Amino acid sequence: MTGKIGYLGPRGTFTKIAVDLAFNGDEKVAFKTIPQVIDAVNEGEIDIGVVPIENAIEGTVHLSIDYLVHQVRLPIVAELVVPIEQNLLVHKSFDCSLNDIEEVHSHRHAIAQCQQFIHKNLKNASIHYTNSTASAAELVSENGRPIAAIGNLLAAKEYDLTVLKENIHDFPNNHTRFIVLTKDETGMNINYEKKLERTSILVTLPEDRAGVLHQVLSAFAWRKMNLSKIESRPMKTGLGNYFFLIDVDEPYDDALFPGVIGELTALDCKVTVLGTYPVYHFKTSVPTI
Repeated sequence: MTGKIGYLGPRGTFTKIAVDLAFNGDEKVAFKTIPQVIDAVNEGEIDIGVVPIENAIEGTVHLSIDYLVHQVRLPIVAELVVPIEQNLLVHKSFDCSLNDIEEVHSHRHAIAQCQQFIHKNLKNASIHYTNSTASAAELVSENGRPIAAIGNLLAAKEYDLTVLKENIHDFPNNHTRFIVLTKDETGMNINYEKKLERTSILVTLPEDRAGVLHQVLSAFAWRKMNLSKIESRPMKTGLGNYFFLIDVDEPYDDALFPGVIGELTALDCKVTVLGTYPVYHFKTSVPTI
């Protein structure tokens, strides 16, 4: 048993799918927002929290990154990569065509992943954003009007909805990365083959120094360390102040990383290791449980 696991809910979200794929037989608790999941881990209400961090089409989930950096620092202990399949869901009692849909409800990332489908097939529908895809599905299940939700097949099952159109996302290679957060990783058990090991580092650059970002990247480059992601986010301390989130596709070790951190520190950079962790790539979005 891993313990009590929190996720972005309600039932039927893609985060719930990621949790079901990775953790079998554990108690799972839904939260309305990403900050609520992170706070619950920090306050000991749950043992593990799972939140989305990046989508292949829409990029980084900024709320997850910003909250971890600016509000609650928790170690990242694992990453779950899950294929994302978006579907158009309607109330089971409503017999309609695409032209009849008046409103489309979903999370803003899900809406963005289906922009071309919406543009071509739902031109008369207004767009409404929700906290999650499952929230949208729940809304549609309680409403008999000609409205639709964008979500997964688990949401359709959970809320007894009809799938009006399958696989409506604009690009086929649609995956989302979810991070696993916990204060104590000793009890965590994911029974799945890991794809690789990754280390996430937070780097804050010194102010007003030309070429410092090049020097930062060079510290990794000459050591032949592969960076799978580098992204800047505002420090929220004033215009022009940024931190950089860097993902290195290697586990933290005493051979390379202390040298990198020492070199960056010598450049007056502030460096924080957010976690070194296994990455699991799931081949299906359908849980086996």
